[in-house]
Amino acid sequence: MFHEQGIDAGAMEQISGLGIEEPKIYKVVKFACRSLPGKGNRSGIRIIYAFCERGCSVEYIEIYYKGDKENEDRGRIRKYYGTRKVGEEKEMYEIES
Repeated sequence: MFHEQGIDAGAMEQISGLGIEEPKIYKVVKFACRSLPGKGNRSGIRIIYAFCERGCSVEYIEIYYKGDKENEDRGRIRKYYGTRKVGEEKEMYEIES
């Protein structure tokens, strides 16, 4: 995984300004999709996920098309991760949309 190896491929960005230290929240900005020919890695698909370095785990939060929605749902991210303690586990099905 790029996070463990410290590789910056320019495909993901850490989302800042959330007030959440752990886990780190990232946005995938370069995502290739075979169903969108001719777009390459600039498909417009965005994936938002949390990466917990301590447990080396990934939780997917949101996926959307940039043409339909410009930014991630920061309220949803804060609602789920803003009250968590470091190392606390929650199941994804507990999130309400």
